[in-house]
Amino acid sequence: MAYYESVLVFRQDLTEPQVKEKAAKFTEIIKELGGNVKSTEFWGLKNLAYIIRKNRKAHYVMLNIELPGNQITELERRSRIDEDVIRFLNVRVEELSKIPSIMMKKSTEEEVA
Repeated sequence: MAYYESVLVFRQDLTEPQVKEKAAKFTEIIKELGGNVKSTEFWGLKNLAYIIRKNRKAHYVMLNIELPGNQITELERRSRIDEDVIRFLNVRVEELSKIPSIMMKKSTEEEVA
């Protein structure tokens, strides 16, 4: 099994519960493909660098997953098909991080300040 960091970018007009529902749907897809999700991070609604499909902002979700290498193409195919996903990125890593990503550290620092 290979380890991946998968970032999904969802449309701005979705509500936060809908985004969590979509993340749960992708978790089920990963389990169906023979993998499992080690952690999920909701990065929130962020500004995009440029307009993508008439969206100026987007909801970001990162999934740390363990998935057989030959199944990642099927996950990417299903990400392409979903109309609420405007972009996605899957990066293979040697091992999954046990600490929160830099995006989560940044949001917790903003909450404290």
